[in-house]
Amino acid sequence: MSQVPTNIFRKYDIRGTIAGASPQLTREVAQLVGKGYGTYMIRTFGTDRVFVGSDNRLSSPPLKQAVMEGIVSTGLHVTDIGFVMTPTVYFASAQHGPKGGGIQITGSHLALEYNGIKMAYGRLALSGEQIQAILQLIQRDDFEKGQGQQDADPNMVKKHMETISKLVHLGPRKLKIVVDAGNGMSGSYMLPVYQKLGVEVECLYCEPDGTFPNHLPNPEDPETTKDLERAVVEHKADLGIGFDGDADRCGIIDELGHHIAADRLLALLARDMLQRHPGAKVVFDVKSSQALTDEIKNHGGIPIMWKAGHSLMKAKMAEENAILGGEVSGHIFIGEDYYGFDDAPLVSLKVLEIFSKTQESVTQVFDKIPKLVASPEIIMSTPDDVKFNVVAGLSQKLLDQFEVITVDGARAVFADGWGLVRASNTQPAITMRFEARTPAQLVEYMEYFDRLLDNYPQVDRQPLREQIGAFKKVAV
Repeated sequence: MSQVPTNIFRKYDIRGTIAGASPQLTREVAQLVGKGYGTYMIRTFGTDRVFVGSDNRLSSPPLKQAVMEGIVSTGLHVTDIGFVMTPTVYFASAQHGPKGGGIQITGSHLALEYNGIKMAYGRLALSGEQIQAILQLIQRDDFEKGQGQQDADPNMVKKHMETISKLVHLGPRKLKIVVDAGNGMSGSYMLPVYQKLGVEVECLYCEPDGTFPNHLPNPEDPETTKDLERAVVEHKADLGIGFDGDADRCGIIDELGHHIAADRLLALLARDMLQRHPGAKVVFDVKSSQALTDEIKNHGGIPIMWKAGHSLMKAKMAEENAILGGEVSGHIFIGEDYYGFDDAPLVSLKVLEIFSKTQESVTQVFDKIPKLVASPEIIMSTPDDVKFNVVAGLSQKLLDQFEVITVDGARAVFADGWGLVRASNTQPAITMRFEARTPAQLVEYMEYFDRLLDNYPQVDRQPLREQIGAFKKVAV
C-alpha cells in the first residue's frame, strides 16, 4: 500500500505544496502518479505514447523527471517535450490521436510553494472519477510493469505555434499590443508569432523566470494586471494581453486600461464564429453572464450552460460537438477547425484577428455587447467537510421561492438577475456570484444570500460583506 496525500488528487488535476516541513507533492509522489497514470491510460484507452512537459518553476524539472520514470516503468513510450506551455502538451496529445496522452507539470498562477500535474488523454483532460481511479491504483500498488522507451521532441512547440498561426488571417489594420507573460513560458513562444504576423509588440516580463520576480502570472486577478493596464495606456496600444503561468488562460485589457471579463470575451468570439457557423453550440459555465446567453441566441447559436472546470467543459464540448466554450475563470476552448482545448495563444490570435478587421477600438466593439452589473467571483473559506452541505442547504431554501438551475451548485433566477452558490472544486471554499440590472438590485440579491448563511457559522462571510459594502457605495 503506497501512502500519498489524498487531498492533492483534485477534481481537475493534482495540486499540492512542494515546500515546508511536510510537502505534499514530492518526487516520490510524482513517480507514483506516473505509475498510476500510465497504468490507467493503458487499461482504459490503450494509450501507446505520453508527451510530458513542464513550466519553468524551479520545482518542476525534478517532478517531471520522476513522473516520466513512473510512466516508463509501466511500459509506455514517453516523449519529453521540454519547457512548454500547457496547451502545447494538450496539442501533442491531441495530434497523436485517441491513443495519445499528455502530462504537464505546472503550478500555473499559484504561489511558489505549490506545484501541480495536469493530465490529458487524446484531446481531453482527466477529471473527477478518472483522477480518483489513478489514486486508487496508487493506494493498491496496482501498476502495469514493463520497460518503456523515452525520447525527446524539442520541436513540439514549433509545430503547435505553426498550427495555430495558420488558423488566423489578420486584416488590414496594423495592431499595437502589450503582452504581459508574467515571466512564464508564453513570452518566449508568442512574441515571435505576433511579430511574424505583423503585430507591433511591447513586452512585459517576457523572459522566463521561475521565481516570478514581478508578480504571479494570473490575468484574472486585478492585483497582477496593474502593470499591463498601465503599459497599455502609456504605449497607446490597441489592447493588452496577459497570460497565466502555463498559458491555458489569457486576459484582455482594452485601450483604456480596463479588463475585459472572460464571459464578455467569449461573447465576442461567439459573435464572430457564429457568422461562419450559424446554429452552432456554445458551452459556458454557470458563473457566466445572462448577456452571454442572450448574445449567443441573438446571433443564431445554441447556448449550453454547464459545470465549471476546464476538464468538464472540454468533455461537454466534445459531447455536444460545440464550436466554442469558456468559463469566467478565463479558460476558453476553441473548437472551430481545432481540438477544443484551452489554448490561450490561439485565443489571443483569434482576438487579434477580430480587431485587425475593424477600425473600431476595443471599447467601441465591446460597448455593443450588453453589460449587466455583476459581482466578481466571491470566494468564502469553508471547510471541505461541510462546503457541499452548505450548498445543498442553500439550494433547498432557494427552491422554495425561485427557479433554480442546479447543473453546478444552485443558480437562483431572480426577476432582474441571478445569484449563484457552488462549492469550489479546488479549495476549501464556497463561491458566489451575482448579476442584476442595477447596483441596488445586486445588493438586494447579495444580502438575501447573506441571510441564508446565518445558519452556517463555518463560512467566512467577510468577502461577501465586503462586496455588499462596495456595491452599496455605487448604488447611492
